[in-house]
Amino acid sequence: MSSPQYPYPPQPPPQHYGPPPPSSGSSNLVLALLGGAIVASLAANGYLMYQIHDMKAMSAHNQEIIQSEIDAVKENSTVMTAAQRKHLDDLKEELDTRSRQLSQAASQAKKEALSYTDEQKKQLEAEQQKTAQQLSSSISDVNQKAESVNARVSDVNNDVAGVKTDLNNTKTDLSQTKSNLQKVAGDLSGTNSLVATNGKEIEELRRRGERNIVEFTLKKQKNLQKVGDIQLLLEKADVKKNKFNLIVMADDRRVEKKDKGINEPLQFYVSHSLYEVVVNTVGKDTISGYLSTPKYQNR
Repeated sequence: MSSPQYPYPPQPPPQHYGPPPPSSGSSNLVLALLGGAIVASLAANGYLMYQIHDMKAMSAHNQEIIQSEIDAVKENSTVMTAAQRKHLDDLKEELDTRSRQLSQAASQAKKEALSYTDEQKKQLEAEQQKTAQQLSSSISDVNQKAESVNARVSDVNNDVAGVKTDLNNTKTDLSQTKSNLQKVAGDLSGTNSLVATNGKEIEELRRRGERNIVEFTLKKQKNLQKVGDIQLLLEKADVKKNKFNLIVMADDRRVEKKDKGINEPLQFYVSHSLYEVVVNTVGKDTISGYLSTPKYQNR
């Protein structure tokens, strides 16, 4: 870059004022001094112009450096701005993608929630309907059972009434049975015994608990039959006359009871205790009755 040229201004012609010019010798000296001053002034001006030129060059150089740095800064700023813009665009795109994904996920979750809710609602309605049906069926069953129970209660009441009637009849029968039990003289002299003539009277004897009662039925045969702790043998049975012959084997003794009638106490002693055999019915070659023994044996 070339430095500017500055023309020097024209010097005006010297003018003389005042006293007259000196002599030639003095004039040469003045001219010499004046010329030196002019040369010095020109040298100073040249040096000054050189410095100014250097300063301009340095300023221009500095301006170039600064401009270069400014351009570099602008370029870097532009690059950074583009990178940041791209980063921002990438972030925005990622944010949009995430937003779309979240929106889709939320929509799917909503659909699934609604579907699950509808399914649960249907199941709940089905369960409620089923429960209502079961409850209705249970109520119907309960009503039927209640009706059945009421009917059974009614039957039970009827049965109770019947039982009361039967009980009253039984009491009446027992009273009659007790009254029918009679003391009959045994086949041993000086003895009397209560004699039962049928099953009810035999049960009444048992209920009294005074003696042991063992019922029996004997058939006509050759061998003795065990009844309680004794043995009996039927020899003869006359249905028309209600008579029979009986052999008693007790306490190692054989006792014959001949031509005996029904409801007659056949008495004998076993170990000092009075035993009785009462025959209530006589059939063809068979008799039925009971054996009466004391609760406690006399030893």
